[in-house]
Amino acid sequence: MINIEAIMADTVAKSSQEKSKQSKAERLEARISKEQKELFQRAAKIQGRTLTDFVISSLLNAANQVIQENEMMILSRKDQEVFVEALLNPPEPSAKLKAAAQRYKQNMGV
Repeated sequence: MINIEAIMADTVAKSSQEKSKQSKAERLEARISKEQKELFQRAAKIQGRTLTDFVISSLLNAANQVIQENEMMILSRKDQEVFVEALLNPPEPSAKLKAAAQRYKQNMGV
């Protein structure tokens, strides 16, 4: 059996490594409290990374997660079945929908 998640994780890791080799001309600065910096340094040390590497990696992961959550819709099995059924066997348009389509055609000169 092919483990798609493992393949995707490997692809993302390779892509991230390739991007990290690219020229790093941009700079990001942030003011943080002493406690926050100590926390970040502790976490970086646990992972055996530099603080910079830890922060960049964490930001990349957080940004990718936010984008994925907002660009991807995950449906339950039941929702998938309802969606596919609606695509394969769409219901007849209601009277309201037909009237709206007619108004649109009149307004747009179609």
